[in-house]
Amino acid sequence: YFLALEEDIQRLSRFVEFNSNNFATFSLEMAHLLLASSSEIDVVLKMLCKPFAPSAQNEEDYRSSIPKQIPNFTKVKVEIPRYDIILQPWQSWDSNQTPTWWTAYNKVKHERDSHYEKANLENVLQSMAGLFISNLYLHKDSANTGGLSPWPQLFRLEDKYESGVGMGKAGWTTAYKL
Repeated sequence: YFLALEEDIQRLSRFVEFNSNNFATFSLEMAHLLLASSSEIDVVLKMLCKPFAPSAQNEEDYRSSIPKQIPNFTKVKVEIPRYDIILQPWQSWDSNQTPTWWTAYNKVKHERDSHYEKANLENVLQSMAGLFISNLYLHKDSANTGGLSPWPQLFRLEDKYESGVGMGKAGWTTAYKL
């Protein structure tokens, strides 16, 4: 699902330049992408928490359990090299705070009439980066052995989390060090 959403993000880049000057740009398509990617994060984090916090059901539950079990989770940075963008979507958990993009997701989901502008480029990219990290940790064994392919076209982890490139069943793949 992440890869399908990434294709939509690539299409979006044809209409809105991925640049910090455009981070406040919002649209119906960005609302769709924010809702879809953040909703998928909720699904993935529930699965990620299942072995160590099976009752985790919401962002507060995830925030209180994931960093204890996966200490580097909040430290991981995602790059979008083509646009020279670096994102750290889970960093606010270090201060026991809900990520701004997660709050935006809930505002757009429940009060779109008064918070439509929160469906903006920055929140969409942060949410997608959060989904990327969450998926990698959910499938950590495969990620570490280079078993996830095809690899993303836009998103990648910072170099210190990558251990090599190889050919997988569906094309080029990256081995990670999570």
